[in-house]
Amino acid sequence: MPVPVTSDRDADFAGFVDARWSRLVRFAHLLTGDFHDAEDLVQTTLVKVCARWRHIPAAEADTYVRGALVNNHRSRVRKRRVAQLLTPFVPHRAVRGHADAVETRIAVGEALDMLSVRQRATVVLRFWEDMTEQQTALVLGCSTSTVKVHTRRALAVLRAHPALAVYASVGGERDE
Repeated sequence: MPVPVTSDRDADFAGFVDARWSRLVRFAHLLTGDFHDAEDLVQTTLVKVCARWRHIPAAEADTYVRGALVNNHRSRVRKRRVAQLLTPFVPHRAVRGHADAVETRIAVGEALDMLSVRQRATVVLRFWEDMTEQQTALVLGCSTSTVKVHTRRALAVLRAHPALAVYASVGGERDE
C-alpha cells in the first residue's frame, strides 16, 4: 500500500522507504533471525524515524536508519529475554529439495544466535552489508577498535561452532 503524501518532507520519507524497504527487511532479518520479527522491527523503527525525519541530513539517512534498527533490536531483545528463556528454540521448517541449503541456513542461524546482540550486528554490518570498520562504528555509535574486538570475538565463536567447522579454515585464517 503506498504511503499517503501530504508534504515535501513526507514525499522524501516515502521515497526513502519505497527505495530501501526490502534491503532494510533483509538487514533486520539477519539481526533478528525471523522474517516476521524483521518486518515488525523495520516498521517500528520507521515510525520512530518518521517523527525525526526533518532533522536527519539526507546524506546520513541510511546510517541513521541502520543505527536505529540496531538500537531498537537491542531494546526488543532486552524485553524478550524471559520469553526466550521459556522457549529455547523454534523448530525450523525444511523446504523440499533444498535440504543442504536449509541445513546450512539453520546452522548459520544457530551460530548467529550464540552471538551477543552487538556481535551479531557487527558481523551483519561488516560481512552482509559489506561495510568498513569505520562505517560499522558509525552505525553502532562506537569506536573502530570496539568494532574490531566485536568482529574478532564473533568470528571466533562462529569458527568454533561444530556445524560451521567446515568453513572455519576458509579465508579467515592467517599465518602469523
